[in-house]
Amino acid sequence: MDLFDYMRKSRESSTSPLAERMKPKTLEHFYGQAHIMGEGKLLRRLIQTDQLTSIILYGPPGSGKTSLAKVVAETTGSYFESVNAVTSGVKELREVVGRAEERLGFNAQKTILFIDEIHRFNKAQQDALLPYVEKGTVVLIGATTENPYYEVNSALISRSTMFRLEALEAEHIIKIIQRAISDDVSGLGALDIEVTEETLQKLVQLTSGDARRALNAIELASLTTAPNPSGKIVIDMDVLRECFQDRGCNYDKSGDSHYDVISAFIKSMRGSDPDATLHYLARMIIGGEDPIFIARRIVICASEDVGNADPQALILAASALKAVETIGMPEGRIPLAQAAVYVATAPKSNASYCGIDDALEDIRQGNYSAVPIYLRDSTSLKMEKKATGNWDAEKYLYPHSFEGHYIQQDYLPKALEGRIYYEPTSLGYEVTIKAYLEKTSRNK
Repeated sequence: MDLFDYMRKSRESSTSPLAERMKPKTLEHFYGQAHIMGEGKLLRRLIQTDQLTSIILYGPPGSGKTSLAKVVAETTGSYFESVNAVTSGVKELREVVGRAEERLGFNAQKTILFIDEIHRFNKAQQDALLPYVEKGTVVLIGATTENPYYEVNSALISRSTMFRLEALEAEHIIKIIQRAISDDVSGLGALDIEVTEETLQKLVQLTSGDARRALNAIELASLTTAPNPSGKIVIDMDVLRECFQDRGCNYDKSGDSHYDVISAFIKSMRGSDPDATLHYLARMIIGGEDPIFIARRIVICASEDVGNADPQALILAASALKAVETIGMPEGRIPLAQAAVYVATAPKSNASYCGIDDALEDIRQGNYSAVPIYLRDSTSLKMEKKATGNWDAEKYLYPHSFEGHYIQQDYLPKALEGRIYYEPTSLGYEVTIKAYLEKTSRNK
């Protein structure tokens, strides 16, 4: 590092946001991610023994991807180069690699190449990294909020180890805030800040595991709050509310968050939890999800998971879809909530869904034969009679001509005689269906 680099970094460190200044420099100050960074875990061992090869970190915003990359550089004594995939291209990559080759050749110093939002590199840009990653010219640490198995070149994935980061727990956010408030060098220690316990707990709740948002809120509150007569800056609930006037939520309609939240929404309805159902519905609404998309998912769940245990669920879900198409948002949230709660609290059966899948599989496997003659279309029957003199069509028994509007008759093709696809449960309306089948077609 030359004098100009040193002066630039010193200037940046004094003017950069609190969240940037408080990024940990040691493993001890890196909080959370015990599943990959706990004692004895693979990633921690690789860092401590300086045996780290290229990795890709993926997880939600504020979970510590950039911080972890810097900790690796500090712990291993490697030079840290950072590139943002949004603003950089192949030219910048080649310049970084050139400098890395010089360090490796002259000083035997490794270079950590941190690429933020690596999923935004196109295929050509990702391919440009391959030879340098493969040779070890740089140790790549890629960061992304998306699932790399969908968004990152498979060739690059095969040369890297994947590590998923989770949103930070409340205890980790609290430790990070407390450290920022007490740190005299990089933090806010010189300001004599006091955060009430109630405010601290609410801040943790509002930031949803995002350490960056928590630090940004504390910095904003501390810099805009006048000291009290004793010189103390007290951050209370009123101050906090101003810092989070419209917080929104972590929801990317085209990314992992989209798939994770809709999956949780469907599984909550299937699992008969109306409270979780409304929670995930609210997250999608706040995140700007297409209400028609949500309504369609409710319709699918009503048929797939409720089915004939409560046939009314499908009717209500389909009505909600139509209502949302008609009235739009924000009023559309009301029929969406009604239908979602109804599906969540209805008795469950996937018997019809399983039945059609079994039937489809039989067809795909060739397990079928000709339609019995007496079930065929009238035109087809006339042609059969004329061609063969086969009068089996007269064997068809019209159910309404018999008592109870039912008469025992074989409907399946000969090859599938006795095959059962639909097994009603003992829940909801399927109890009635089951009893009817036991008295009629299943009572052979």
